[in-house]
Amino acid sequence: MAGCGDNQTMPHDRPLKSAYELAMERFRKSDAEAGVEHRPPTEAQKAAIAEARNFYEAKLAELEVLHQGRMRTTADPAERAEREQEYRRDRERLNTERDAKIGRIRRGD
Repeated sequence: MAGCGDNQTMPHDRPLKSAYELAMERFRKSDAEAGVEHRPPTEAQKAAIAEARNFYEAKLAELEVLHQGRMRTTADPAERAEREQEYRRDRERLNTERDAKIGRIRRGD
């Protein structure tokens, strides 16, 4: 049966890669070119990272509870907007602190 595609083969028998996999390959290649060395975290680092994540997860939960309580007691739209902005800034600060701490742990600082 000509034209059915029976005679055509894919150049590679490997499955297609996802956009994520392709992006990660590019990151690894650029890191290698820049001399960045990737080492898997040690057990101690894994434990410290988990502890940091748990700590900041608890801080974020506490912040959320406090924020919800404040919002329940505030009717003024301007004050509500201000408190919402403050809440967002505090969340961003905690997330940034968490990420920085995890980065220091991974680097062994």
